[in-house]
Amino acid sequence: MTEELPSPPFLVIPGLPNFRDIGGYPVGSSGLTSDSSLPRDSSNTKAVRRGLVYRSSEPSKVTEDGVLKLQSLGIGKVFDLRSAVEIEHGLHGNGNGDGWKVKEWDGARREFVPVFLDQDYSPEALALRYKNYSSESAQGFVVAYGDILAAAASPSNDYRPFRTILEHLASPSPSLPAPCLIHCTAGKDRTGVICALILSLCGVDDEVVAHEYSLTDLGLKERHAELIAHMMNNPSLRDNPGSAQRMLSSRKEAMLGTLAKIRETHGSVEKCVVDLELLSPEGIKQLRSNLVNDASEEGIVPWQNHAKLLL
Repeated sequence: MTEELPSPPFLVIPGLPNFRDIGGYPVGSSGLTSDSSLPRDSSNTKAVRRGLVYRSSEPSKVTEDGVLKLQSLGIGKVFDLRSAVEIEHGLHGNGNGDGWKVKEWDGARREFVPVFLDQDYSPEALALRYKNYSSESAQGFVVAYGDILAAAASPSNDYRPFRTILEHLASPSPSLPAPCLIHCTAGKDRTGVICALILSLCGVDDEVVAHEYSLTDLGLKERHAELIAHMMNNPSLRDNPGSAQRMLSSRKEAMLGTLAKIRETHGSVEKCVVDLELLSPEGIKQLRSNLVNDASEEGIVPWQNHAKLLL
């Protein structure tokens, strides 16, 4: 399956599906109209800087060759968004020795930054919380993603996962922040929400942000059987494989609806981030300075072509 994935943005990391760079996407003309911190030279194409932010599913099965590839990318931080309960459940798997172990490697510091402190929030667990999450409508995803954002920003969550990630990317040091990997279990929901915030703060248009999110449908193909097997252990899904399949989907409508809800509630993604105390206005400017750069047309991810692969 990995040979069929478009590169960029996907990179083949043996044993680590759904691994991709969220850089290379164009900064839209409408996305930065209120920001004077970036040059507005129309002769330059702006894009999210490559090689700084990667996303994936959980890395328990990455091979030694895969670790070498991750080290070659200079990844210095690994942000693990899973809860302790979820990690513990994953370790046991189906009782057949197929559990998901915590994986660490030299040169990268794993940071445990759970969105939900003591809850199992894997895709299969969501079925118990959101009856419409696995329905034909994307509304269940919008509700779930709103709860993810609220939990990640809650003052009662001492880990402050989204603020920790955004502050890393908004580091004001002379050098760029260390490349990082963000993951949850599938690398779809919690990872999808924070990556959407990052891209939106950089000025990437909603349609492109939602497309990047939808690429998980391609990235998880080789792991679908494994994830479905875990989900079918859930009594609410055992007799409904169609719902399980839909829960693993990453339709653009889910992220478009989530971004629309954020704007309905806060007015803009930037104001949402400030309101939830994830970054200050100055921090947002620094994040953009770190993550947005000049790019040639050849350096832009041809996302319109990739969108055809999802039809």
